[in-house]
Amino acid sequence: MKTAHDLVLAAKAQCTEISVKNASDVLQSTDVIIDVREADEFAVGHLVGAINIPRGLLEFKLSGTPALERRDMNVLLCCKTSGRSALAATTMQAMGYLNVVSMAGGYDAWVAEGQPVVKPAQPAFD
Repeated sequence: MKTAHDLVLAAKAQCTEISVKNASDVLQSTDVIIDVREADEFAVGHLVGAINIPRGLLEFKLSGTPALERRDMNVLLCCKTSGRSALAATTMQAMGYLNVVSMAGGYDAWVAEGQPVVKPAQPAFD
């Protein structure tokens, strides 16, 4: 019986995974950054310009959002540590998307490298 870890390893073997350094270079040619974490994770912080589509809704959102239906757009996927984004990449490839990459290490690696993120404003109690 396969585990979640087994599925992630298989997905990583089938998709293109890029480093944080390469991801920051790829952003210039990326049409969309999709963060596949849950909404509460995304709300705490995310890559600048990213949209949130939790992995469990990915197929439905891609199919139901005209702006995301183009199969030749350049897509950068990220999650917390890269397992969910690798799974999402293989799903998108199975749906016919041609230019999908997953960011190795995910959001945690992005933050560790000091890359820019969007974080919610903290309330001021003046």
